[in-house]
Amino acid sequence: MFQNIGITGIIMILVLVLILFGPSRLPELGRAVGRTLFEFKSSARDLVGDEKDEEESKPDKK
Repeated sequence: MFQNIGITGIIMILVLVLILFGPSRLPELGRAVGRTLFEFKSSARDLVGDEKDEEESKPDKK
């Protein structure tokens, strides 16, 4: 998806974010993104773990 952006594109995006939100809001935005990613990863792990638990608890049908 982001394979064609390059360094200049990333720098332009960062400058745009800095202009839109200002330097005082950037740490707050970073924390919010970090928390969101952490919650997403933990939810994904829980879902995968639940599927594995269900597979292990099923009796064999031999």
